[in-house]
Amino acid sequence: MLENRTFDEINVGDAASLTWALQAENLETWAAVTGDRNLMRAFDVATRQGPGSEATGNSMWVAGLFGTIVGNELPGVGSVIRSVNLSLCERPLAFGTSVTATATVTSKDAAQGTVTLQCRCVDDRGTDYVQGTVEVVAPRLKIREPLRELPSVQVRREDRFLELLRRCEGIAPVNTAVVHPCSDDALVGPIQAAERGLINPILIGPPAKIHSIAEKAGLDISAYTLVPVQHSHQAAERAVAMVRSGEAELLMKGSLHTDELLHEVLMRDTGIRTERRLSHCFLLAVPTYARPFILTDAAINIAPDLMAKRDICRNAIDVAHAMGIAQPKVAILAAVETVNPTMQATIDAAALCKMADRGQIKGAIVDGPLAFDNAADEGAARTKGIVSAVAGKADILVVPDLEAGNMLAKQLTFMANAEAAGIVAGARVPIILTSRADSVQTRMASCAVAALLADARRKGMAGLKDGD
Repeated sequence: MLENRTFDEINVGDAASLTWALQAENLETWAAVTGDRNLMRAFDVATRQGPGSEATGNSMWVAGLFGTIVGNELPGVGSVIRSVNLSLCERPLAFGTSVTATATVTSKDAAQGTVTLQCRCVDDRGTDYVQGTVEVVAPRLKIREPLRELPSVQVRREDRFLELLRRCEGIAPVNTAVVHPCSDDALVGPIQAAERGLINPILIGPPAKIHSIAEKAGLDISAYTLVPVQHSHQAAERAVAMVRSGEAELLMKGSLHTDELLHEVLMRDTGIRTERRLSHCFLLAVPTYARPFILTDAAINIAPDLMAKRDICRNAIDVAHAMGIAQPKVAILAAVETVNPTMQATIDAAALCKMADRGQIKGAIVDGPLAFDNAADEGAARTKGIVSAVAGKADILVVPDLEAGNMLAKQLTFMANAEAAGIVAGARVPIILTSRADSVQTRMASCAVAALLADARRKGMAGLKDGD
């Protein structure tokens, strides 16, 4: 029950306390509500430096704990704060440190209906962070009613791939063959990525058309190499040749059909195919999910057989490694989490797990079959009694076929406001696929993943050389 304390029920000497451990996420939420840029900077510092980091400007948050005490306990609901006189220390508070705020009644004014609270906030070692007084008009009316749950608060980040972009800091821009950038979005995307320092675009297409689009879009492309060709097919051919010669380390799709580009990629004698099958990886950042994850394959392989799924897994693992996930958890999805001989997806999942056990799929923990709910949510996995190192913690979701993957990716994008960056892996170089509907953040994330993969190839990461 929610119950306050009226003026008449309060006595001098009464006290109430609240203990809380400050987390970086608290600052992010408060910054989002108040628009305080200083708090947002403190959050950025904390996420870069990790647990135990310190940031100034936290005392104001600590002072806010007294407002919670007044509103919840002393006097409680119906209270009105009349005046605040708090002294805030300037020392930084390490994130994760527990502090205890205590408010003690020092006097009452019957004529005004006010109580004065002596306020002090200390950490576990008794270090002061806030001292002072708060004057409160105490309620005269007794309130006792069922407790309502507070609404959940979720911060919607405009750039959910911030950590991914940070991983690219220090990597030299990657030479990228941009194939037929002959539309606004196809040209703006690589230029934005270049301005971010992710790629060095080599624009391949009809010069007059590209210059016209750049002029209309207000883009200065004078700093970038422009390779003249007459049409999209020739652009794809020239781009693949530049990869073969080492002039480019990435391919980026422009305003041509994906099939036209992949046709040149897969040419036996002049293409850049490897022993692996090509597959597409969506990097999805969903506002309601704790971290980005990889969904594969939702764009290239329509009905992959077991060996194709093996390559799909290996490609996605390479992407995860490049993103800094040393031992990604791979969930092989099906409609159910038990092996059923009448459902091919469950048979394939069981076989892939055994392939991982025997070293045919390396560098990851693989489990399946898993239904989507118990692959993504630990609570769902516990409810079904699933004991697994992957269930509820998957970094990679491998779908049974393209239709399932495509529908899942679009549902998350259009109904859950997910950002979906995408690349094609399995060729000699990563291939960046962007869409006209992609946001700036999505385009940057696609280029960032590709740049990280290219950097990993240079460093000779296992599995990334020629897609062995």
